[in-house]
Amino acid sequence: MRKVIITAKVHPYLQERLTQKGYDVVYQPQITYEELAVSMAEVEGLIVTTRLKIDKNILEQAPALRWIGRLGSGMELIDTEYAATKGIKCVSSPEGNRNAVGEHALGMLLSLMNKIHSSNLEIKEGKWIRDPNRGTELTGKTVGIIGFGNTGGAFARHLSSFDTTILVYDKYKFDFAKGNVREASLEQVARYADVISFHVPLTEETFHMAGDAFFDSLERRPWFINASRGKVHDTAAVIRALEKGKIAGAALDVLENEKLETYTGLQREQLNWLLARPDVLVTPHIAGYSHEAFLKMAEVTLEKLGI
Repeated sequence: MRKVIITAKVHPYLQERLTQKGYDVVYQPQITYEELAVSMAEVEGLIVTTRLKIDKNILEQAPALRWIGRLGSGMELIDTEYAATKGIKCVSSPEGNRNAVGEHALGMLLSLMNKIHSSNLEIKEGKWIRDPNRGTELTGKTVGIIGFGNTGGAFARHLSSFDTTILVYDKYKFDFAKGNVREASLEQVARYADVISFHVPLTEETFHMAGDAFFDSLERRPWFINASRGKVHDTAAVIRALEKGKIAGAALDVLENEKLETYTGLQREQLNWLLARPDVLVTPHIAGYSHEAFLKMAEVTLEKLGI
């Protein structure tokens, strides 16, 4: 039988479908990089998420590998160029979780702007404080979106009922302006936006894209959202931007290092500082992890693989 290794938690539909199609499915959601490297000899297919790096070393151990299915968006952990030289098909499924990411980004933003989470924590401490917890309405604001792919587009759609002006910067897309969505330069986003949300893949270009230079260029003290990849923002720069009042708050679904047990003293200090602030929300990379997206990502991946 054709062998497939599933390297992460997946919706049962994925395993069931592969089995129906005649694959010998090995479900190993906790498999390590080292264990995977010595298990690839007869593998035809691989299902991955963001947990493991599928590099040249792994691919060289896999003479029978024909395809890699990435659940979710972003292919930065897969050496797609080397895979292509070996005739290995690589697909991702951003269509499966784009709606979930868009909803989560909007939810975090509304919570920050209306002080929902921070005021709830105050009540738990026995404090009933009204005036300092006045909210700020999203309606009528200018929202900047950096990256207009699947999740950036979904976030824009979710904003449609708020009568916002949406300025979009995407280095590689043009002629997409429609309705309240306008194409803009990064400088225009920095000048006019009341909210800025990042929806870019992690590449050499986007590593620490939200750094000191970016935050120092902001003119309207916007709310900052990152639900893409943690290393798109520089944590130290986010802290400095909050200290200097360059941003009104930060909604982070991703961190530079998401393995908390490996934190250095400095990393722990930075995270604790962020968590202590009422104008910061941090969630554990769950924006694209809704119940619905869990199934949709499996469906989209299999459809693209022709399975």
